[in-house]
This record gives sequence, C-alpha cells and structure tokens, in this order.
Amino acid sequence: MIADPLGALVPGWEPPAAERAEGGPLDGLRLVVKDVIDVGGAVTGGGNPDWAAAHGPASESAPAVTALTEAGALLAPKGQCAELAFSLSGDNFHYGMPRNAAAPDRDPGGSTSGPASAVAGGTCELGLGTDTLGSVRVPASYCGIWGFRPTHGRIPVEGVMPLAQSFDTVGLLADEPERFQRAAEVLLADPIASISPPSRLLIAPTLLSAAEPDVAEAARFAASDLAERLGAEIADTAILDDAPSPADGMAAFNVLQGIQVWRNYGDWVERASPSLGPDIAARLERASGFGPADVAGAEPVARKIAAAVSRLSANEALVLPATGTPAPGREADADERERARVSAGQLTSLATLAGSPAISMPLLSIGGLPVGLSLVGAPGSDLALLATASAARAEPS
Repeated sequence: MIADPLGALVPGWEPPAAERAEGGPLDGLRLVVKDVIDVGGAVTGGGNPDWAAAHGPASESAPAVTALTEAGALLAPKGQCAELAFSLSGDNFHYGMPRNAAAPDRDPGGSTSGPASAVAGGTCELGLGTDTLGSVRVPASYCGIWGFRPTHGRIPVEGVMPLAQSFDTVGLLADEPERFQRAAEVLLADPIASISPPSRLLIAPTLLSAAEPDVAEAARFAASDLAERLGAEIADTAILDDAPSPADGMAAFNVLQGIQVWRNYGDWVERASPSLGPDIAARLERASGFGPADVAGAEPVARKIAAAVSRLSANEALVLPATGTPAPGREADADERERARVSAGQLTSLATLAGSPAISMPLLSIGGLPVGLSLVGAPGSDLALLATASAARAEPS
C-alpha cells in the first residue's frame, strides 16, 4: 500500500500488479490518475460520493492511462479532485483539500489537486489529469511542478468524465523536465528530440495586466532568462491588441462551458439531488441559467481570441504567467479564492478558447511561493512547446 501523507489519493482501491508493464520509457515511474479518468477495476468517482455510489468499477482504463502503463508507468491509487472537475481550487467539500508540498499552508489548486499534490510531494513522479479551463496548469503553477495541456483533441478523451467537451483535454503533470518530456512523448506518440523549441517568445502586455504586478514583473524577467537559454528572440507583441480582453474572454468561456456542464450533469442534479459543495452547487445553478442568447454573445468572443492565437507562426509562442497569483491560503476566504480564480482564469482561458497547447514551467517564485511560467502556441505546436523544458533548467548559452 502506498503511503499518502498529503491526503492526495482516493482510499479504498489498490491497483493490481498486472497494471504495470515491464520496460519502456516510463519503466517504474509512479503514476497517479485523477478521479475523473477511468482506471480498469476502479470506480471513477468524480470527486463526489453520490456519483461514486451510483457507478460501478470501470471495465477498462482510458486510452491515455493505457498508453502510460504500457510504457512502463506503475499505477498508484487514484488522485483526489474537485467535484466534477468544476473548480480551480483544490478544496473538496466532501473529502477535504490535499496538501501542497511546495507551500504547506496554501491551496494545491484544482481541479487536478490530488495528482498535483502527489507529484509535488514525491509520492508519484507523474500525474494524469484533465484541463478544461486550467485544471492541470493551475495546480502545476501552485505546486511548483511541470504541467501540459495539449492541443484540443490531440490526446484521446475516451474514458474521461466530460465537463465541457468543446474544451476538455487530458493533461500531464511531472516532477522534473526529462520525465515530463518522456511521458508527453508517450501520450502524443511522437518524439520531441528532433523538434526545435520556439525561436521567438512574445509577451502580450494585455495578458500581463491580468496578473498581480509582482507576478507580471517576475514573468517578464523569467521570460527573458528563458529566451537567453533557448537562444531565442523576445519581444512584446500586439497580436492580442484587437482581440477581446482577458476578462471578456473568461466571461465568454464561463457561458460556453456552463451550457455544456449543465447539459452533461443537469439531469443528474435534478433527478438525484446529490450532495454538492456550496461552491459547486452555485456554479451549477449559474450554468442552468445560460441560454441561447448568452451563447450567441459568447461565441464571437471565443472566435476572435482563437483567430488571434492562430496568427502565431510555428516558431513563436506567447509567454505569460500560468496563474496571476500564487496559491491562496488553505484558510482563505471566499473573496481571496475568487480573486485568485478570476486572475488565473483570465490567463488560462486564452489557450482553452483557442484550442491551443500550453505548458506551465516552475520558473517563478513570489515571496517564496511557486508560480508557473506558461507558454502558449498555435494549435498543433505541442512538441515545440515541450522541447523548451530541457532548456528551461539549463545554463544560458
């Protein structure tokens, strides 16, 4: 039985030894899977006890899980998550909040909270989660680890509880860059070694304005350092100047996500009257109120943001903070949590609305607290972004 001092894992299920395949690029690396992703023989609980009680064990693992175990990864018990993956906070009304090993008095971030906690604390080397608005990138930022959201549709989402299918992706967490790249290669079924990282890093001032000033300043410094390590050009860009603001982008996302969330879970909520945390219940209530007029207003905003990001060339990437603040405190009040959520979401929604890949690298420290530096590329530029990981920790050339 694997030890769980951080409260990161779902109790009651241990993976069979047969789940590990000997050999392969991930041989022996421990893998924790978010509890919205199917693992054969385990109940996919979705962070909610009523959902878990109404479902039996999955008959087989999701393709993303199978790819990693066939490459040699060793399954741990499943990782805790926010209810229905519908939160950027690591708290769960029913099961509590996993510990953030990088900042013990802080939120680990959500909704992939358990896998992030387990990876940051050394329980596992790899985590598999989902990222809709930022549920891999936010906990990666808060916990000081590596996080990857792929181009939408690039990694299969079969065997994954949906949140909002237009935006859902399967994402990756890792404790160090070499393992991060190896596991990403397995999930993408494509090697990184022959791929060049971006040769131009672009800073959009409009994005930095969504972050707290000290985070924005640290991101500029870290971006310059990363460019030096890559031998890349760095410059401000006006590529987003004609696009909707980060606040408008997040507002549009909230509508387009909410419509789909209610479509996926509204019938269950009304029929089963499940026990829900107050924050999740409030989000579902808001989602139930969105209608065609809201969608009609949100869709053009999403299209304009996607069009702006699509103008990035193959050798360019936007560089920005992964979150606009460090993690809020474990005992933070609702206002502090909301400020952190909004600041993070205004940054993470860019890649989400564009269907773009994004990575979070643990390169910032704000008052001793980790914050990720993120790269966002045009759709399909996954390998180029991932290629920067090995250089991010290297000495400047």
